[in-house]
Amino acid sequence: MIVWIGAALGVAFGIFQARRRGGKGLDMAQHGAAYGIAFGIVALIVNVVIIRTMTG
Repeated sequence: MIVWIGAALGVAFGIFQARRRGGKGLDMAQHGAAYGIAFGIVALIVNVVIIRTMTG
C-alpha cells in the first residue's frame, strides 16, 4: 500500500513540477512517470525496511 501511495504522490508532484515550469501535456506525462517511478522505488525500499524491522 505504501508503494502505491508513494507512486501516486510522485505522479502528482511530477505533473505539478512540469506545469510550474511551463510544460505541455507530454512534458507533464513524462515528469509524472519519472517522479512516479522514483517515488515508488523509494517507497518500496521504505516498505521493506519497515517490514524487516517489524519481523525481527
